[in-house]
Amino acid sequence: LIFIMHLQEFVTVLVRDPRIQKEDSWHSYIDYEIFIHTNSICFTRKTSCVRRRYREFVWLRQRLQSNAVLIQLPELPSKTPFFNMNNPNHVDHRRQGLQEFLEKILQDALLLSDSRLHLFLQTQLSPEDMEACVSGQTKYSVADAIHSFASLNRRFPIEDEERKKGKSDADSDSESSSSGLGPSDDSISCGCKASPASEES
Repeated sequence: LIFIMHLQEFVTVLVRDPRIQKEDSWHSYIDYEIFIHTNSICFTRKTSCVRRRYREFVWLRQRLQSNAVLIQLPELPSKTPFFNMNNPNHVDHRRQGLQEFLEKILQDALLLSDSRLHLFLQTQLSPEDMEACVSGQTKYSVADAIHSFASLNRRFPIEDEERKKGKSDADSDSESSSSGLGPSDDSISCGCKASPASEES
């Protein structure tokens, strides 16, 4: 008798490490690190780490909803006029809401088949570049974008040294993020917890 073991597929997603980023001298925003660890065949990379801001989550939800009209998508944490990026409780409440949103999204097979979701989670492409890639207007495919993103991030020896110094074993095989695949205002390289949060404005 031959027994075939089916490993249980899992996707672990963490939204963590909120940082205040300066857009210009008047405007700041918070972005969050999204860490993925999975053995799912749906994913091109088994570990990845990118930084995304709230409005990119809003874009993702709109695109997923227009692609899967019959699915009731989970809500994002509401955008409140009272949100204060210097208030740790506000920031953490939003971070938790964003994590819960992604956890629910990643349990749906139909949503998992949307290339935008994979580009959002595993590259630092801007929404415009993700749209262009998905609709075939770029020289690179979705898989190319994810592979190039991962290989670009292996070229940062300084970040690798920092990672060796201060890594917890759970993060050691994750990639850091920055994009070489087109301009993005949000393509801030992230050393996956390698550096402390930027000082608050």
